[in-house]
Amino acid sequence: MSLGSKKVESKVHLISDESRADIDLWVAKYPADRKQSAVMSALRILQDQNGGYLTEDLMDAVAEYLGMEPIAVYEVATFYSMYELEAVGKHKICVCTNISCMLCGSDDVVKHLENRLGIKLGETSSDGRFTLKEVECLGACVDAPMFQIGDTYYEKLTPETIDKILDGLN
Repeated sequence: MSLGSKKVESKVHLISDESRADIDLWVAKYPADRKQSAVMSALRILQDQNGGYLTEDLMDAVAEYLGMEPIAVYEVATFYSMYELEAVGKHKICVCTNISCMLCGSDDVVKHLENRLGIKLGETSSDGRFTLKEVECLGACVDAPMFQIGDTYYEKLTPETIDKILDGLN
């Protein structure tokens, strides 16, 4: 592929066959001239393919596959907190610190997690098991404070429930 006089190497080969099939399912949900609408799903799929984070090359592959400018893909990947641009721990703990959770004690949840795990927000434990991330509203305000690990929400957190949850992780 070339852009003007600059030759650009294709990155589509970085997308596994399985990931490509998953992306194509999302692309099929949109009109043919709107396949860029699948960008968020494509980024999630490639993040999963890559062990939990995106590289610039993978974002370039998404851009090429969906017919987008790379900058448009980077904008999506850097705007939303569900995308990671660096390696994360096996268990990424996303702590909501928005207003409802804050009023219900998310500061105490963060302090307990930092003390228990020996890391601060934005850090990964030295053994690679945990990453602690501050996120905006996860939409579980009624049961605040809460955090998300993987696809699971944990609500009405106390130090005791947090310890039980962490002890149950492999």
